[in-house]
Amino acid sequence: MHLIALDTSTEACSAALGVLHPGKPEQVFTRFAESPRGHAELILPMIDSLLEEAGLRLQELGAIAFARGPGSFTGLRLAAAVTQGLAFGAGLPVLAVSTLRASALQALQRAPRATHVLVCNDARMGEVYTAAFARGDYGLPEGITPESVRPPSEVVLPPVPGVWVGAGHGFRAYPQLCELRAAGVTLDEIFADLLPQAREVLPLARAEWAAGRILKPAEAQPVYLRDDVAKVPQA
Repeated sequence: MHLIALDTSTEACSAALGVLHPGKPEQVFTRFAESPRGHAELILPMIDSLLEEAGLRLQELGAIAFARGPGSFTGLRLAAAVTQGLAFGAGLPVLAVSTLRASALQALQRAPRATHVLVCNDARMGEVYTAAFARGDYGLPEGITPESVRPPSEVVLPPVPGVWVGAGHGFRAYPQLCELRAAGVTLDEIFADLLPQAREVLPLARAEWAAGRILKPAEAQPVYLRDDVAKVPQA
């Protein structure tokens, strides 16, 4: 099955196309740009460019995958809207992937010895989006804590033995997170420059497909984790 994925959940805007023919290894084509804004102008040309490079039409794909959050409110709405529009137009199903899980996969790929990942993505407003993951089947991360948004002071490293790494620009925004420890467990390495990308959404989306977690286009909805988008000034 050919599969396209997109991620506009952070300052990174990316798309990836996985071309999979029976009996052949998957070919992966990617596009990536880091920009604080302008994702709406970037993402559709990226998708068109990928399809052209692979010699495919949108209708030849098996599904469209997107990073559903948590992340930037504007970015998540954009990803969901683009996914819905393309899926409706081409008559394709949708696969939704956690942004934090995609970050965890990138960290596990960078650190082959790691068994666990604590992801902390900067949520602005003095908070981080966070969750912990363990390396599971086929090297894919499996969540061991719920996804949440909280102040850095409330982030806890689970007391689970293993080789832990930290991932996400939350560690860059809040350096105190680098000192987390619990019951002899510390972070062996920290990837503070890590941003989620569509290339990691691809294998996680294939796992969602295999598990039967396939959505209709209208079900492509963002996961925000919080309802407030701005702090109200105190009188």
